[in-house]
Amino acid sequence: MIGVLHLLAQAAPSPSPFAVPPTGPDAPIPTPVLVFQPVIPELILCGVAIVGMLYEAFARRSSRIGHLVLALAGLAGAGVAALMLWNWSGDATVLGDSIAADRFTVVATVVLVVAAAFGVIHYTHETGRGRLAFRGEFYPLVLFATAGMVLIAAANDLIVVFIALEILSLSLYVLTGLGGARSNEAAMKYFLLGAFSSALFLYGVAMAYGSTGTTKIPDIVSALGGQTGNQALALLAMGLLVIGFGFKIAAAPFHMWTPDVYQGAPVPVVAFMSAGTKVAAFFALIRVLDVALQPLTTTWTPVIYALSIVSVVLGSVFMAAQRDVKRLLGYSAVAHAGFILAGLTAPNMIGIRAAMFYLIAYSVMTVGAFGIVMLVGVRTDEPSSYDSYDGLSERSPGLAALLTIFLLSLAGIPPTVGFIAKLTVFGAAIGAGNWPLVVVCVLTSVIAAYAYLRVVVRMYFRAPHVAVDDDRSIVPQIAGLVLAVAVVVLGVFPRLLSSVIESASILKW
Repeated sequence: MIGVLHLLAQAAPSPSPFAVPPTGPDAPIPTPVLVFQPVIPELILCGVAIVGMLYEAFARRSSRIGHLVLALAGLAGAGVAALMLWNWSGDATVLGDSIAADRFTVVATVVLVVAAAFGVIHYTHETGRGRLAFRGEFYPLVLFATAGMVLIAAANDLIVVFIALEILSLSLYVLTGLGGARSNEAAMKYFLLGAFSSALFLYGVAMAYGSTGTTKIPDIVSALGGQTGNQALALLAMGLLVIGFGFKIAAAPFHMWTPDVYQGAPVPVVAFMSAGTKVAAFFALIRVLDVALQPLTTTWTPVIYALSIVSVVLGSVFMAAQRDVKRLLGYSAVAHAGFILAGLTAPNMIGIRAAMFYLIAYSVMTVGAFGIVMLVGVRTDEPSSYDSYDGLSERSPGLAALLTIFLLSLAGIPPTVGFIAKLTVFGAAIGAGNWPLVVVCVLTSVIAAYAYLRVVVRMYFRAPHVAVDDDRSIVPQIAGLVLAVAVVVLGVFPRLLSSVIESASILKW
């Protein structure tokens, strides 16, 4: 049989090099090549989340530790899968050019899974102490939200960006409402404003399609660069997309949800959301601005410039008027969004590196700060009010020291990583000739520093006058210590982080 086949193969005429592939209804349909390696982190997160949902639904009595171990295993698996893509040598984009496979996405994934890991650890601790009712669905929701965050950072198609945006948003709406009556109010505000922003973002996607005939980022930049698209629709798309992203990054004047949600949501949820949402949304915004809308750089740069000024001014001024630490950190998120936007006013690689460094630094600072807030003043009616922090250095010197490090870093005081992050974005903006923006940022940084130092003064120079009982649990304190060490080490040796960012700031498309 083999010999017959060999003779037939020799007798068959060889195809002509000038032969035209068959066309028409009888032509064979080309088989697409599906490469799934770059989306393995998202698949792991969603798969483990589904397992967690089944465990919660069918287990006779689900346990916190079981959910925690499962969630941490999923997050660790996603992180390892992302790191294995660091030296990816395959196509720059996969799955029909809808997903980018680059180191930019790897960095985002690692930061997001670490933030989610601290979030689930803090939630397990809070429910174990009885301060939050245990809800087993918390862990799958965090994994789904993280999957959406990772996907939005890797998305190379505006439709995929929107889908990922909805995955993370819907999960966060539910997570925000898991803490009682105040949390339900915060979740409702978050949902209503989030739905409004999603509609605007989707209109922006529609305008981009109307302008260029595609939603794929590589095709959009080609159409706009070749001036074959409708420029008027492209400008409208740019405005609507920036508004949609502005809500997620908590940039003024799209920040209205931020202080209420930060105050009302459970602390573990806010710790995860404050870092994760900002990192994911900013990474997606960077890809849209510096790739898809790169031919319109001279048009969108003044818009980012204005958003930066409004955010740093409003965020810093309102910070100084707060008497609740969670609302303080909410307005702090607004101000820091402005600082990151200041870095993005620099062109291409310089702005991308400055923004990436600031985002990673902010994630470490804010997750650590919320972790300490969770441990302070647990018996008061308003556990995050300034009164709970009076005399904290006497009651719990360790908590006071850790919170001081995080607040000083958020204020941008050396030798913390917050100081290096501000220097990085200010240097990028000055290099682009935007020194008036830097002057505004420096002046508002002084106002923000006053707001942070008010809390430090109360911890060290006020006597407690309300009934408080600080949590001395060892696991959250160890987590806070790890983050505090990272804040100082990266502030003293910033090259440890900047060397990684340099190789990750090249966006593939």
